[in-house]
Amino acid sequence: MATEITASHKDFADRLRGAHVLETEEEVPTSYRRVYVWELPVRVFHWVNAVAVLALILTGLLIGNPLRIFYAAEPSSQYWFGWVRFIHFASGYVFFFNFLYRMYWAFAGNKYANWRNFIPYKKEDWKGVWVVLTTDIFPFRKERHLSVGHNPLASLTYFILFLLILLQSMTGFALYADMSGSFIPSLFAWVKPMLGGDASTRLWHHIFMWLFVLFTIIHVYLVFFHDWLEGRGVTSSIIGGWKFRKDEDLL
Repeated sequence: MATEITASHKDFADRLRGAHVLETEEEVPTSYRRVYVWELPVRVFHWVNAVAVLALILTGLLIGNPLRIFYAAEPSSQYWFGWVRFIHFASGYVFFFNFLYRMYWAFAGNKYANWRNFIPYKKEDWKGVWVVLTTDIFPFRKERHLSVGHNPLASLTYFILFLLILLQSMTGFALYADMSGSFIPSLFAWVKPMLGGDASTRLWHHIFMWLFVLFTIIHVYLVFFHDWLEGRGVTSSIIGGWKFRKDEDLL
């Protein structure tokens, strides 16, 4: 679904090089299309996942290295750590079922949410990754590469992220299985013996957490960078679902 609108557009190359355009220079109106890219279920997944990951990281750091506050207080006042653990476990369930929900929408959603966009199973997909790397990350080429949905490199990154979500969920539920009689943690009790025991499973769980921290930092930076560079509503699209496009800007 797209509607025609008109907006002022500064030259992409001037933005990239940081060139200054004279204030007296007349801006030429350019035709844009408003495209509905991110459906409501995708946007819900994104923000639920963001909140769950933030809660899991903060509480996970406290569980791994708890603060000794209220150490001398009465026992009735020391259950703050129990709340930390509860928030961590509850967020873990939200994190896992939100992931399953997104996997369903990879088959039920529009073309931008479809699983085919995330698995590089064609030669053209890997060629697209290389084009983005050499024009966007390492600017060896002068031509631009703009995509309405995720570009090929972002799609590959999100595929790796989905695998990371699965691995983090598996190790987390495996650690929880010994202290819970719930059905879902028991499904992953085999993970701990496979990884060599409790200590190694905790280590992998911890490593995966820092990979999420690294991804979040890079993700937030690139979103704002592309919003400034392209001016097509990258940031606002994950709130309202709409992006702006020019046909001549796309491959």
